[in-house]
Amino acid sequence: MSAADLGVDLLGTRLATPLLTAAGCGGTGRELEPHLDLTTLGAFTTRSLTLDASPGAPAPRLVETASGVLWNTGGQNPGLQGFLASELPWLAQRQVRVVVSLAGGTPGEYAELARRLGNAPGVWGLELNLATANREDHGRRFCDEAYHAGKAVAAVREALPRTLPVLAKLAPGPGLVDVAGVVARAGADAVVLVHGAPGLAFDPTTWRPALGTVAGTVSGPAVLAQALRCVWQVHAALPQLPVIGAGGVRSGFDVVQMLLSGARAVELGTALLREPAAPVRIAEELREELLRHGTTDLAGLIGAGHTTSRGEPR
Repeated sequence: MSAADLGVDLLGTRLATPLLTAAGCGGTGRELEPHLDLTTLGAFTTRSLTLDASPGAPAPRLVETASGVLWNTGGQNPGLQGFLASELPWLAQRQVRVVVSLAGGTPGEYAELARRLGNAPGVWGLELNLATANREDHGRRFCDEAYHAGKAVAAVREALPRTLPVLAKLAPGPGLVDVAGVVARAGADAVVLVHGAPGLAFDPTTWRPALGTVAGTVSGPAVLAQALRCVWQVHAALPQLPVIGAGGVRSGFDVVQMLLSGARAVELGTALLREPAAPVRIAEELREELLRHGTTDLAGLIGAGHTTSRGEPR
């Protein structure tokens, strides 16, 4: 059997591989370039961008736990002007397919970022990080309330050419399926599932909270099973809505699990922090997984876990 083709169709584009980077885990791209050819990625997702530059949270910002990492970067980024001046041109020169992650404090801020990025050369899509605090809703996260999540997406959609994809990144929660449906109706072309889970850890020497911000987000292997369930639930309820899986993917089999649950592509996050060349290894492992099961049909795996042995929906 010949080697499997890992190409997938996502939002009208043929990607060479279903593997994307997750926001913030690939740096500016320059950090990854010595380890892999960025053009072999399905897409490169930037760190989350705000209108004004942000110095980020007090250190320490990231600590290891038994099953992943706990982090709170505080959204360190160069702001829109700094990004347009230095990071986006560098990525565009390399012909990397770029998804720009946006972090707004109000729907208007999301819309302003989108408006000024909508026609920027090299931008393939925008990912709205909706796990950020909404200043118009007492600091609660956009993704925790369907109305506010939809309002942010609608504001962005109105500010953009219809041809530019909008991805909405959501966090786990009891209303996840409802939120996914609302953001889709508001104009999101796909959802990214999921942002990490809230967490906290202590320093064994000082017996003080290990992060400078005390609490943070858990990412890595600890959240894979939770992410798979979220992808499964949303795909079961909204099978026509494209889903990009994210959360703890470290191997070719993890990618297979995401696809079987209903994801059409997968973002790699924490795996890149320990192993910057992880996309190369994981792609090879994915090919081996397919060949071991006697198939080269990657697209055929998407949502296949939802059917019985007779091909009926579960």
